[in-house]
Amino acid sequence: MLDELKKSLVECPVVEKGEYHYFVHPISDGVPIVEPELLNDIMDYIIDNYNLELVDKIVGIESMGIPLATALSIKTGIPFVVIRKRSYGLEGEHQVHQQTGYGESELFINGLYKDDNILLIDDVVSTGGTLTSVITTLDEMGVNLVNIIVPIEKDDGRRIVEDKTGYTLDTLVKIKMVDGKVTIVEE
Repeated sequence: MLDELKKSLVECPVVEKGEYHYFVHPISDGVPIVEPELLNDIMDYIIDNYNLELVDKIVGIESMGIPLATALSIKTGIPFVVIRKRSYGLEGEHQVHQQTGYGESELFINGLYKDDNILLIDDVVSTGGTLTSVITTLDEMGVNLVNIIVPIEKDDGRRIVEDKTGYTLDTLVKIKMVDGKVTIVEE
């Protein structure tokens, strides 16, 4: 179960950005290469373990939520929307201020409306900054968050988001950094 994802995580390189240990992985960075088997491993797990019948739209967060939302949309036939880093000024656009462990910026939500039933997907949760901001804004919009799925949880990212938002976050694999390497945490 999720063998491709786990294997790829323990084999990925880790770089230091100041005091922050940053793992470089196809799902979180699109580097070095995203193998179809890896995406299939994650998508098949989601399809097999979640009831997607209530989901109207899949929502991915730019940038690495895009390939995840795309792959899941293709496999399920459910349309997807991207929360973008650029404003289009469309009617009903919502702005989200996000702050992460390594910066802050604005995100923009278009194409979502009150009472939409959505599955929110993003690549990784570590500090919880992006997901907390996005979930809070979606909640204020009146969107129904049916599922929030993140393939990779680093450290206590899931708990941070759940504590701040009150929503359940489903992560598929939890990791931590040990001696400059990625270690899978079995729960």
